[in-house]
Amino acid sequence: MSLAIVHSRARRGVQAPEVRVEVHLAGGLPCLSIVGLPEAAVRESKDRVRAAIQCAQLEFPARRITVNLAPADLKKHGGRFDLPIALGILAASGQLPVDSLNDVECIGELALTGELREVDGVLPAAIASSRAGRQLLLPLANAEEAALYPKARALGARTLSEALAHLSGRRRLATTTRETDAGHRDTTIPDLSDVRGQARARRALEIAAAGAHHLLLIGSPGCGKTMLASRLPGILPPATEDEAIEAAAVASVSGRGLDVSRWRQRPFRAPHHGASSVALVGGGPDPKPGEISLAHQGVLFLDELPEWHRHTLEALREPLESGQVTISRAARQAEFPARFQLVAAMNPCPCGWAGDSSGRCSCTPDQVQRYRGRLSGPLLDRIDLHVDVPRMTGHEISPDAPRGESSAVVRERVVAARERALQRCGVLNARMDQRQTEQHCRLAPDDRKLLEQAMDRLNLSARAIHRILRSARTIADLDHSDAIATGHLGEAIGYRVIDRG
Repeated sequence: MSLAIVHSRARRGVQAPEVRVEVHLAGGLPCLSIVGLPEAAVRESKDRVRAAIQCAQLEFPARRITVNLAPADLKKHGGRFDLPIALGILAASGQLPVDSLNDVECIGELALTGELREVDGVLPAAIASSRAGRQLLLPLANAEEAALYPKARALGARTLSEALAHLSGRRRLATTTRETDAGHRDTTIPDLSDVRGQARARRALEIAAAGAHHLLLIGSPGCGKTMLASRLPGILPPATEDEAIEAAAVASVSGRGLDVSRWRQRPFRAPHHGASSVALVGGGPDPKPGEISLAHQGVLFLDELPEWHRHTLEALREPLESGQVTISRAARQAEFPARFQLVAAMNPCPCGWAGDSSGRCSCTPDQVQRYRGRLSGPLLDRIDLHVDVPRMTGHEISPDAPRGESSAVVRERVVAARERALQRCGVLNARMDQRQTEQHCRLAPDDRKLLEQAMDRLNLSARAIHRILRSARTIADLDHSDAIATGHLGEAIGYRVIDRG
């Protein structure tokens, strides 16, 4: 038979659309042409495929070979189509049973020697092939990643010859199974007990973890802002399997590789303040996820917040609300999840010492105002908790100073508070919509007056009011209270330092 069809998968965002690799052999001068919007790396596969087939001691047909990558309006890129093209040529030329390709999908780059090299975006392909009811034949180096999805049937091959032996029934490949311990918790995550003093900041960190609230830490240099932020992953509950799969899928398509041994750990991303908006949000000619997507289901830490370019920070506003980012280009569009928890840190003034008891600050009020004015009101509105982090005393950092609670102890309270929220309305408090906020964050008449006074005195927006209510609901959950009390509301209002000026 001179026609063969091989199933494969492309990469578009975190999706893996199906691609039918159609190979046709005809008479005429020997040549190989690839159609269907192939990019340069795909067009170059003809030379890799020819050499790999010959090194496997198989015949490369001396005929006119046409390879069509359907659908034709979907751009194809990378070396992932080398293996399906090679198998299609061999099947069309009668060297491989055509029927053996019906229930299998193939991706993989070929070396000139016939070895299979790993490719990116394997996990989304494994999920899609499993849902289509097919096995996935891929490089052995990618098999463990594909097996992270429990329903995937991943077949890892080292060479083109091994893939052919499996498909022809001579020597079957074993299905790769997941061996990663789902219950393992990364012991390298810093523990909260390392933080001495800073009781208010530790309390704010616990509230942020319990309700998935965004947090802004304001303090002088060396007061422990970065130290506190790095402890947040340790007090968050373990990621569920679905959450871990979502985060791993983003890492899989990022081009930076996926550490299979730590796939269940919530990500912690801390980009430098000089990063561009593309690096932070994502983009490029072939759209790739940015830092906010790589922090999906985890923590994004932005240090020196006023030093970031303003237009870069403004790009965070929509993802903070929607939990996803859409990268639009003239020829394509890609969507990436971005349900991250933001922790930001900043100095109170340009020199960093405003409000310090030492009195060393030399900044004028205008300089302080210009410094804080680098952050827009709409962005600050979207950050639930603003917390002052004071400079610690010598007694607080001495070796004899008492240590605070460990991450494990705090995490128990966080998990309990999250369970209360999920049982009540099905989402974490910070992610309640307006209707849910009005329903589950009701206040007593006196407390409503207190909130109205705070709104007038602090010039709070409606968005800020809703975020105060959600924070108060989280504080009440940590206190095992069904209703928001005056103390809970007062504490939530107290976490709006920026609004107080």
